[in-house]
Amino acid sequence: MQNMRTFNAIFIIAYRDVLKLFRDKRRLVSGLIFPIASIAILGSSLDANLSKTIGFNFLVFVYLGVMVQNMFSSTASGIAWLIEDRQNDFSQSFFVAPISRYAIIIGKILGESIVSYTQIVGLLAIGYLLNIPLDFEKLLLLLPVLFLICFFGGAFGVLIMANFMDKRSIDQVFPFFIFPQFFLSGVFTPMKNLPEYLIILSRITPLFYAVDFVRGIYFFGKPEYSEVVVYSPLTNLIVMIIMFFAFIITGTYIFVKSEKER
Repeated sequence: MQNMRTFNAIFIIAYRDVLKLFRDKRRLVSGLIFPIASIAILGSSLDANLSKTIGFNFLVFVYLGVMVQNMFSSTASGIAWLIEDRQNDFSQSFFVAPISRYAIIIGKILGESIVSYTQIVGLLAIGYLLNIPLDFEKLLLLLPVLFLICFFGGAFGVLIMANFMDKRSIDQVFPFFIFPQFFLSGVFTPMKNLPEYLIILSRITPLFYAVDFVRGIYFFGKPEYSEVVVYSPLTNLIVMIIMFFAFIITGTYIFVKSEKER
């Protein structure tokens, strides 16, 4: 009976997030503005100037990085809304209900992961419209992987969210946890042959392993693999699993503790 109640809570919370997405047309549109600008403008300009010099298609390189970044950061920022949910009347019913706080967190991660994953359709359309020379078979292989990236971003969002008590605070601070990762994770530039301090900073960046993991799968067996991939997919996967559980356990513990102290 308890297991069924927990499952129902997870499903309802996830379903509510998906329902909110289709009622919020602005989020559907705004979620694609950054990828379009990054791929169409930055990616295309870098590709035109660098592809012949560096020996691989830079537009494909940036496209893969932006896909991962979008899945990761969109889910992480969506988790931050749990703070606002906690303060409104609807979500108060969950927090006083006899269900585990862990179920609330898992339901929120699942819901926001589904919401973020819907942006795949727009990202694939961008790739088609820009005529990016993608390997279709490898791209299909990445589709389930990108959903896992959403969960990874959700766990990171839980850790950040748990340390703040109001939406205004997290709105002010959250960008400082996300934006630096865009540049330290290799979304736009290869992460080899870097100064030592940048190597250290990039290796403590969660998004770095997600980006490198996806590129490792896509470029596996291709001549440019050694130029664009830092670690093997297996190494990146192991690191992400360790980080995922560290984020989710620590973040949920802090969240539950703060709830008990309210």
